Amino acid sequence: MHFGLNDEQEMIVSTVRSFVEKEIYPHENAVERSGEVPPDLAEEIKRKTIELGFYACNFPQEVGGGGLGHLDFALVERELGRGSMALTHFFGRPQNILMACEGAQRERYLLPAVRGDRMDALAMTEPGAGSDVRGMTCAAVRDGGDWVVNGTKHFISGADHADFVIVFVATGEDQTPKGPKKRITAFLVDRGTPGFTIRDGYQSVSHRGYKNMVLEFDDCRLPDAQVLGEVDGGFAVMNEWLYATRITVATMSVGRARRVFDHALRYAAEREQFGQAIARFQGVSFQVADMITEIDAADWLTLAAAWRLDQRLPANREIASAKLYASEMLARVTDAALQIHGGMGLMNDYPIERFWRDARVERIWDGTSEIQRHIISRELFRPLGA
Repeated sequence: MHFGLNDEQEMIVSTVRSFVEKEIYPHENAVERSGEVPPDLAEEIKRKTIELGFYACNFPQEVGGGGLGHLDFALVERELGRGSMALTHFFGRPQNILMACEGAQRERYLLPAVRGDRMDALAMTEPGAGSDVRGMTCAAVRDGGDWVVNGTKHFISGADHADFVIVFVATGEDQTPKGPKKRITAFLVDRGTPGFTIRDGYQSVSHRGYKNMVLEFDDCRLPDAQVLGEVDGGFAVMNEWLYATRITVATMSVGRARRVFDHALRYAAEREQFGQAIARFQGVSFQVADMITEIDAADWLTLAAAWRLDQRLPANREIASAKLYASEMLARVTDAALQIHGGMGLMNDYPIERFWRDARVERIWDGTSEIQRHIISRELFRPLGA
């Protein structure tokens, strides 16, 4: 087996890392203080990403994207993980689910999203239904030739900048031996549609400036033309196009962990106590050794899952393992880095306290650690009939 990157992959890594260091790092402190990304800065990042040729690099070339495979795109996401999510959001990676667009939807949603003319957001989570997608209460009912949507979504990332939102809602219910089973449909909903409101969500300690929003539907009327995929086919669309989103969390966790590690490594080498660098103390040096070992393990676990997708091999368990391990690894690494920095690690003079806060959400969104463990164990026991 060959574990190295080829020349093209090395170019991807160096190009994206350089972009993050030059275009993202200088603005992070200002965004952290204000909790806002200035619109002109957002547009500048988007423009430079387009000029670089990396905007929508996760989409096929035939629709104008960069045509990267899962492994190559994981490398992009890993490097973006080093920077503020509020800013790297404008690097532009539209939801792959837009590939399900058909007919006029391609010209109205897919192609403008790939070009960077329109931005999208994805909405599934509700106040009473997080990972339990079938527990959603936001619903659409038929009225004449339209669908009328009522309900609420929350924790919707990117909706503050979105021109349209991909929303999953309940459109019916079937009775099964195990009880009621809701049918789910995906809709494309434009900002400004009557009955559709996007408002500020909750104040989060993680990823300041990368806002979560609340979506409210009050008799929002949508025609059949807004259905993405088939009516009641939301799970089919979801399973085909949202299968690998958990890899994003894993890869970005690895990238952020490497940045945190670099800070801890330099600090341990430079900081002196009792007449010598603290790196000479076993209590510190062993922590550093454990940190890099865990980071490398998470990195390879994540890239291996992405590779399996490129080979069209089953990867559900491997993706769950990568998301679980990488997100929990990031928590341990940021905590160890803060410990190495001592009291200064908690001061905002250093970015460590920000990395520490930001790390917490990775074990929650895109499926909690508990959900990932459920997926892993289910995949292991199912072939045995247990």
